[in-house]
Amino acid sequence: MPGIYHDGNRELQDRFDTRRLADRLDADIVKDHIDPRDKAFIERMDMFFLATVDAEGHPNCSYKGGEPGFVRVIDEHTIAFPNYDGNGMYLSMGNVLKTRQVGMLFIDFENQWRMRLNGEAEILYDDPLKAEYPEAQFIVRVRVREVFPNCPRYIHKMQLVERSRFVPKSECKTPVPAWKTGGWVDDVLPEDDPARNPDAEVLDR
Repeated sequence: MPGIYHDGNRELQDRFDTRRLADRLDADIVKDHIDPRDKAFIERMDMFFLATVDAEGHPNCSYKGGEPGFVRVIDEHTIAFPNYDGNGMYLSMGNVLKTRQVGMLFIDFENQWRMRLNGEAEILYDDPLKAEYPEAQFIVRVRVREVFPNCPRYIHKMQLVERSRFVPKSECKTPVPAWKTGGWVDDVLPEDDPARNPDAEVLDR
């Protein structure tokens, strides 16, 4: 695997005398595969942050949440996760269609640990995994380019209070977010949007 640094990284490393340190980290902790420890970490996470970039180089960052294990490690070079209903803008996933470049940041706030995973993603509408995720629109598979832990020193220690009730589950109906009701966007919702059902449960959060 080639080194991960470009001229911009090197300029700052040289300015602050961290080139030797950066080279050691690149050699010792940056991998192009998922090892068993990485797999265990990823598959117990219930959220991650997703960075993407469009064809003009403009970045976008979003939050993705689900039940623990909603991100699957398929093999040492591949992970997969579902895309659920959102606000209909498809900013992240539209970028995936155009450039395929993604950066994923997994953070365990309770144990103060984090990991980065960078790679190339593709959207699969008929992926076999789709059947295992209620209400998934499609599956995103990511081919790993780099995986590495990050220094945890600035992670604030937080504890989970409650997981989102909007995460789809097979045993119950998913509530409708309140912002989709009340007249603001009623006339532009997709024809099959659950918010069009007058009997749907509506929640603010």
